[in-house]
This record gives sequence, structure tokens and C-alpha cells, in this order.
Amino acid sequence: MRKILTVLAALASLSLTNCGYNAIQSEDEQIKANWSEVVNQYQRRADLVPNLVNSVRGFAQQEKDVLLGVTNARAKVGSIQATPEVLNDPAAFQKFQAAQSELSSALSRLLVVTENYPQLKSDALFKDLMSQLEGTENRITVARNRYIKAVQEYNVTIRSFPTNLTAMAFGYKEKPNFSVENEKAISTAPKVDFNPAPAPSK
Repeated sequence: MRKILTVLAALASLSLTNCGYNAIQSEDEQIKANWSEVVNQYQRRADLVPNLVNSVRGFAQQEKDVLLGVTNARAKVGSIQATPEVLNDPAAFQKFQAAQSELSSALSRLLVVTENYPQLKSDALFKDLMSQLEGTENRITVARNRYIKAVQEYNVTIRSFPTNLTAMAFGYKEKPNFSVENEKAISTAPKVDFNPAPAPSK
């Protein structure tokens, strides 16, 4: 009897290996690891925001609306729990992505404002914060790219035969991926005009 059970266990193990079960597990874990790095870099950016806001406030107190916008966007980011469960919920993933995009937009407006304050741009603390923020944005890009690639590989695996049968049997579904919110805008070719601008009237 024990011999039969051992043989059945070996056959079951072999069938799970050949049907792609192990590949799904491996790729699922890779996605979780890459997601953790994405969240880690977004958190690093969020941690920099209060220092950046305070630095700008010292020079540009009158820019209250912009500073408030950044603070509110950061608070919204902090209110979303970026747990691994988000990866299986397209609506929650979209909400997370929208909050991060809002913070990116608020930071962009803040940086445009700072161009009007030469003293601020020469401040050592501000320069250091900007350098850290730039480095973090680069890390976010790398982390997102790794996540995108891992999700792409996983989604292809669970849609390919015969692994798709295993995926259906165990309830594995496609995971959401990062997308471009303004896809329509960036897919439109920019207008190039080589005509010289008219000379200002005197």
C-alpha cells in the first residue's frame, strides 16, 4: 500500500511539474518581489516630500496652493494599503496607480514654481533633496519596468496551453499591469512648426 502511495505521489508531483504549476508559483513570487520594490521606492519618494515641502515653504510661503496640493496628494498615497492583494484586484491597483500619478503631478507643479525662486534653487538643502528625488524617480522607473516584465511573463504563462488549464484549475488569473493614463495624448504626434515666430510689434 505504501509503495502505491509513493508511486501516486511521484506521479502527481511529475504531472504538476509538467503542467506548469511550478512555473506559475515561481513567476507569482517574482511579481510579489518586484511589487515590493516598486512600493519601497514609492515610499522613499513619499518620505522625501515633507522635507521638500518645508524647504520650499521657507522661500516661497505665498505658494500655499501648490504646497497644499503636494501635501494632500502625499496623504492620499499614504492612505492606500499597497499590499500584495492589490495585485489581484484591478480596481484597487488602478486606485493605487491614480494616487501615485496625482503625487507625481503635484510634484511637477511644485518644481515649476521653484523655477521662480533663484535663491531656493541655490540652497544646499533644496539641491540635496532634488538630487535624492531625481534618484528616487529613476529607481521607481527601474522597479516599475521590472514589475511590468514579470507580470507580462506571468500573464503569458497562465494564458498558454497547457499551463492555462492548470491556472484555471487553481484559480490563477491575469494580474493588472501599469499603464499610461494619458495614452491618447502621448500617442498623438507633436506638431512641428518651422515657421519663424512673428517679430514683436514696436
